[in-house]
Amino acid sequence: MKRFYAVPTAGAAAVMLLALTVGCSSSSSSTGASTSTTGGSTAGSTAGKSYKLSFIQGVAGDGFYVTMGCGMQAEAKKLGNVTVNIQGPTQFDPTLQNPIIESVTASKPDAIMIAPDDVTASQTPIDQAMNAGIKVVLVDTTLNDPAGAVSQISSDNLAGGADAFAAVKQLVPGGGQVLVVNTKPGISTTDQRTSGFAAAANADPKFKYVGVQYDQDTASLAAQVTLASLQKYPGIVAIFATNLFSAEGAATGIRQAGKSGKVKIVGFDAEPDEITALQQGTVQALIAQSPYTIGTDAVDQAIDALSGKPTTPKIGTKFTIITNSNLSSAASQAAIYKTTC
Repeated sequence: MKRFYAVPTAGAAAVMLLALTVGCSSSSSSTGASTSTTGGSTAGSTAGKSYKLSFIQGVAGDGFYVTMGCGMQAEAKKLGNVTVNIQGPTQFDPTLQNPIIESVTASKPDAIMIAPDDVTASQTPIDQAMNAGIKVVLVDTTLNDPAGAVSQISSDNLAGGADAFAAVKQLVPGGGQVLVVNTKPGISTTDQRTSGFAAAANADPKFKYVGVQYDQDTASLAAQVTLASLQKYPGIVAIFATNLFSAEGAATGIRQAGKSGKVKIVGFDAEPDEITALQQGTVQALIAQSPYTIGTDAVDQAIDALSGKPTTPKIGTKFTIITNSNLSSAASQAAIYKTTC
């Protein structure tokens, strides 16, 4: 999400680099900002026909969605005769995103690529778009009933949560209590990350999973719930923060509890500010997704659907665990999110 203000702590411990070929999360206004790109003249599968695509982000300005949009723009240029318009709410909030969905539907694009802000609240406006004959590709997040979408493209968030716990085990091999700090219930990706982490932690007798605390996607509340949890469970040795704001707030809560360097943080995503936090020791590991690939795949699936070709119902993309010790590797550098295309 938006910003991550790093608070220096003790040095980071090393974690093994894991690259998995499975796949993804993270919130812009009813009059969100929009950009567009028109494909070049490269010969592709569009055969001279023009296609108008729209990408509705989960939130505008977030590096994850910026990087995804860059992938879409690159693929549109590669295919030729494809336009991608990009809009999103200023917060990850369905009450802000839904009017954008309705407005985009009214503009009648050929396809919409969208990261729904809620599995339930986003259902009706997306169904309305599909009922209007618009092809829909779900990217990153999903819906309770995604049946009408031509494809769902995301990271494997259950596996991502499990790998977050694998990172914890590398950081704290002796075990102890572990906590999840999450955004809010009802977001498919972060819910799955929590479930994957909890299942892995509960299967290891060295560790005790003490549950999940929600921060409503605000760093200040994340700091409060972290501080309260550290007071309630003094044996906490590591925290899995499911997104950027959660990691930021968890770091603040740890500092306020006087446990900097003693309680490890594994965060999700690889925004530039998160990389800075990793270098400064505020977090000890980051699980980076592949939003650029999600973007290119989304355009391909949309165009295939529009041209009558078979589509792939579900596509998983890889993620990479980045630590301070492997940050300079080519794989880690390639995984860092973009701020502009």
